[in-house]
Amino acid sequence: MGEAKDPIYTSYIVNCVFNAFSSYTAVVLNILTIHAMRKTSSLPKPLKTLLLSLAVSDLGVGLLVQPLHIAWMITPTYFTVTSLHIIAPLFVNASFFSVVAISVDRFLAIHLHLRYQEIVTHKRAVAAVISIWMLSAFLPLIIALRIPRVVGQVGDTVFAIIFGVGFVCTTLIYCRIYFIARRHTTQIQALQVEQGERQNGKMRNFVRQKKSTVSTFYVYLAFLFCCLPEYCASVVGKFLAPSSALNDLLLYLGTLLLFNSSLNPVVYCWKMSHIRHAIMDILRNILPNRN
Repeated sequence: MGEAKDPIYTSYIVNCVFNAFSSYTAVVLNILTIHAMRKTSSLPKPLKTLLLSLAVSDLGVGLLVQPLHIAWMITPTYFTVTSLHIIAPLFVNASFFSVVAISVDRFLAIHLHLRYQEIVTHKRAVAAVISIWMLSAFLPLIIALRIPRVVGQVGDTVFAIIFGVGFVCTTLIYCRIYFIARRHTTQIQALQVEQGERQNGKMRNFVRQKKSTVSTFYVYLAFLFCCLPEYCASVVGKFLAPSSALNDLLLYLGTLLLFNSSLNPVVYCWKMSHIRHAIMDILRNILPNRN
């Protein structure tokens, strides 16, 4: 098996323990989050649909990807390696594209303002989610069908480019959102002084959209923190000779990437009060009453 693949090797032990804990929290927290989102009526339907897609992909990571990752570190059999290479890209890609789609949705909400509900409908959000999962299944399909290695390498390169463009575009989108939100705030406050109560409704609607946009920005920051290091190391690793140090680094960064599935529900509870309150209500119904 070799030292780097030895189950008692320090890096593997640390990553196995952390993934076991993270897998449990990802499953429990995302099940609670999905149930809470379904009960929350204050979220716009398109945003709720995209957040549910992200929560489902995070649940898949905790339920399937991380146990397979642990099995691969302990006993790297053909089954565990093949299964991991098929299942992990599906859910990780779905998480990434869901985060990108959420940023686009929030940009449209701030940019279109009052026309948002007319243009961004629930049906279009569902169509976007279906497209996200179909695109996410493309690379695993190449592996499952055993398409020639050269085609697989091209697929890896294409997805690496897509991920890089996605990171850059999402960052630019949130920068653009910031400037639009600041300009709209100034304009609405000025009009509010002139027109009084009529503008109060517009101001309240804009404040709601702004709060949800800030919340999704923290979701993006969490994704960036967990995923960007692994992406950069993987790209740079393509040009470096294999080494135990590089393998150890990629192992830890891969664990950090998967940890994002446990981190997202924490961000929802922290920044989205309606989801936090729904989760608290669920827990009150589940936990026994001590009074």
